Amino acid sequence: MYQHIVLAADGSENALRAAREAVKIATLSPNTLVDIIYVASFDQARADMLHAASPDSLLLERKRKVATVEQLLLEAQIHYKVTILKGEPAPEIIKYVNAQAVDLVIIGSRGLNGLQEMVLGSVSHKVMKRVNCPALIVK
Repeated sequence: MYQHIVLAADGSENALRAAREAVKIATLSPNTLVDIIYVASFDQARADMLHAASPDSLLLERKRKVATVEQLLLEAQIHYKVTILKGEPAPEIIKYVNAQAVDLVIIGSRGLNGLQEMVLGSVSHKVMKRVNCPALIVK
């Protein structure tokens, strides 16, 4: 089964739904590691740094965004780790996943309408197209 699952999380409801699916899959094998990754985008990182009291408080704020996901994994007794990356979400997720021995990527769908997705592209669509392992998009 899957030994290393990467779960992209951003604090959204879509990410929480993706986490629930990750729990279902990870419980099938007792040795599965779920790697929760959160990407602080450059624009968001700049704004966060301006409003943060200290680098430690900034890190705590970022970890808070994945706290609900962590709680789900803890309750299900799944081994996990949290990785915080900086940059643009899609390229950073792709780079991270392709550099690791990842068996599956799970990511929530953002819910763009057809025109928005055609013009902007979604993070989940970009990740799906460019990672070198299976990917699951959760709606």
